[in-house]
Amino acid sequence: MSGSSGNQGGPGNTGGRGNAGGQGGNSGHGAHRGGRCKGGPRDNSRRNAQGRERNRGPQRNFTESAPSQRTRRADPARLVAFEVLRAVAAEDAYANLVLPARIRHHGLDKRDAGFATELSYGALRGQGTYDAILARCVDRPLDQLDPAVLDALRIGTHQLLAMRVPAHAALDQTVGLARAVIGAGPSALINAVLRKVAARSLDEWLDLLVEGETDQTRIAALRHAHPEWIVRAMRQSLVAHGRPAAEMDELLEADNAAPVVNLVALPGLGNLDEALESGATPGELVEGSALSSGGDLGRLASVRNGTTRVQDVGSQLVARAMAAVDLGPGGAGTGETWLDLCAGPGGKAALLGALAQERGATLLANEPAPHRAKLVSQALSAVPGDTWQVRTGDGREVGAEQPESYDRVLVDVPCSGLGALRRRPESRWRRSPKDMTDLAPLQRELLASALAAVRPGGVVAYVTCSPHPAETKAVVADALRKRDDLELLDAGAALDAVSLTGDLGAGHESTAQLWPHIHGTDAMFLALIHKKA
Repeated sequence: MSGSSGNQGGPGNTGGRGNAGGQGGNSGHGAHRGGRCKGGPRDNSRRNAQGRERNRGPQRNFTESAPSQRTRRADPARLVAFEVLRAVAAEDAYANLVLPARIRHHGLDKRDAGFATELSYGALRGQGTYDAILARCVDRPLDQLDPAVLDALRIGTHQLLAMRVPAHAALDQTVGLARAVIGAGPSALINAVLRKVAARSLDEWLDLLVEGETDQTRIAALRHAHPEWIVRAMRQSLVAHGRPAAEMDELLEADNAAPVVNLVALPGLGNLDEALESGATPGELVEGSALSSGGDLGRLASVRNGTTRVQDVGSQLVARAMAAVDLGPGGAGTGETWLDLCAGPGGKAALLGALAQERGATLLANEPAPHRAKLVSQALSAVPGDTWQVRTGDGREVGAEQPESYDRVLVDVPCSGLGALRRRPESRWRRSPKDMTDLAPLQRELLASALAAVRPGGVVAYVTCSPHPAETKAVVADALRKRDDLELLDAGAALDAVSLTGDLGAGHESTAQLWPHIHGTDAMFLALIHKKA
């Protein structure tokens, strides 16, 4: 489990390195920012054999200050992270939805927002490993702790072990947060536990946790903060898609890396000029894409009007690959009808709508949930209205109601989401193998409906944001076994054809699998199924 170095200072009161001249006048502990206390008595310092100063200023640990001298307020950036973790744990909320709202509510500037983001996502990603460490430092089972106390401990642990925050600042500010929002009693426990955590580095803790372990799955789960079942699932997925199992550590590390924000300019409707002027860099995998370091993208007019959108490059590639398949005379798309069978919340539908507009095609976007159907309409609002329609209904019924009506069908089925763990930090701890078992019938029924809805000579793109063979190759193989009028097109070649590199190396046995550790995308799976004329 790798630590983050992306937020070297964070907010002014984090005490992070590299903040000389940064904000900090109101931190309450400006003299303890990592340098010698100005004006402090030099003869009180102690030096070790190497000449390094061990105790700076008065011989008293900063976190053991008298009660009147301890931080009593909640630093806003840490408070945001705490509120995010509480919402995730208590309300089953999604961090990526809660975090922006809390940042706006507390009025964080860009720097503090970056710190809060790393602290929130990092604590959530590392939860399993951090809990294993905390279990060594708490004198009772963790499930007997108040959930709010446990969340505060996770926040403190991530700062101590994986962020460039000096130990004294991490301890003092986390205890101050606890005193402000939980109470004085729990804050004493949090202080004592985090002092134990701070006694070792992350690498030292990991070595201790795996000491004597021989099970490689268990070792990988602890070192990379993934549930053991996901480690096994990822190993199986690599092999199933033609990758060596030895790539496991790289894949798990990629899951723990903060993802870069991907942008797409809708073809024929938008451009990336404004994003590039604001610091984004051109994407290297697909036309019309860019990479952004983040920030408030809503400030960009092109994002507000919907002609530039946030969308993972993997999603862009699979949508473009389906739209570009050669179906015969007339050119790709001319006079065609397209269907996005599982369109919510509308990212791929917007890109398909723009491509359809360019090529003289029309798009029907189907979504069963009314509130998500509204999101699809909003996503498509930048595309001329005569190009698209939104249907609110069960996708499993479309094939029977509108048989052989569409030239191209995208069916991006509900799945476990194992391919997007880096973007959804809490999902790894929420999911279970049962999710895949429960979703399997729905995935097969939606694919069957898509195959019924496509005309002879047309193509169905079966897509998942999961590399697991139970959700990818097995579903496609079942569909092919049931009908003799279907054949697989080369999905790897189709992705290469729409990629700027021309050689993604994603294909295997006619299907294609993208990977975060190889392509820098979500782990999107693509199968292109052609219905014979």
